[in-house]
Amino acid sequence: MSSIIEVTRAPTVAPSGAALGADIGAIDLNEALSPETVDAIQAAWASHLVLRFRGQERLTLENLAAFSQHFGALDKRPTASGAMSDEHDALPPAITVISNVKVGGKPLGALGDGEAVWHADMTYNERPPRGACLYAVEVPPAGGNTHFANMYQAYETLDPAMKSRIRGLRCIHDASRNSAGELRLGFADNTDPRHTVGASHPLVSVHAVTGRSCLLLGRRRNAYVVGMALEESEALLDALWAHATRPELTWTQVWKVGDVMMWDNSCTMHRRDAFDPSARRLMYRTQIAGAAVH
Repeated sequence: MSSIIEVTRAPTVAPSGAALGADIGAIDLNEALSPETVDAIQAAWASHLVLRFRGQERLTLENLAAFSQHFGALDKRPTASGAMSDEHDALPPAITVISNVKVGGKPLGALGDGEAVWHADMTYNERPPRGACLYAVEVPPAGGNTHFANMYQAYETLDPAMKSRIRGLRCIHDASRNSAGELRLGFADNTDPRHTVGASHPLVSVHAVTGRSCLLLGRRRNAYVVGMALEESEALLDALWAHATRPELTWTQVWKVGDVMMWDNSCTMHRRDAFDPSARRLMYRTQIAGAAVH
């Protein structure tokens, strides 16, 4: 934890003007924050779903973790030791590296330089993470932008007939591939969604903090609505995904060095643009543990 004297300061909140997102100013995340400051950030997070803290170039990984712990216990990183570089494996267990950089022929982090499709993090688990903080240390000169979508509004803007149809339906979320489409170690390459391996969650979930209803879609590939004929499940999910990712429900983060993005995984989805493989992108992430989905 940070040893810096606790600071009480009212953060500024500047909404993006889009369906979600806000800039939080007058905050140095290397400082130990007072309960009042943390409460103000919590309130902004509940209202705007995605928060951006700019100008954090001096942030240490210790203080990134200390800041993140204000909002819940931190999960251990999901990337396996041995598959990554020694530098990766020496990091604190709560720190995940998102990078295309290689050290000694081994990746420094996960997800490389390709496109990452729309998804919510780790919804193939029974208890998906509540949220995450992602800190940019190196960014490519172009590409690699992150797009976020508001799943409250995705649900609220459905027509009444669709809302009625999906209430009570559950969807199985595929655990076999990551958001870059890569097959995870130990999983079979299944092509029939009816045989998908992963957690089952309601299509309409209730946020544990706000009590608001939102769509919970996870990832599109191999998702399956329990009990439906495959063709019906595919058609329904295609319709929901097309609706939920409309531009008016989204906001785009164009990264700068020193940006820290904090998003609520329970009520958003996100995706990443591809970028030039010869450019370096290095980011550090913490993941805030979640609760069972209802």
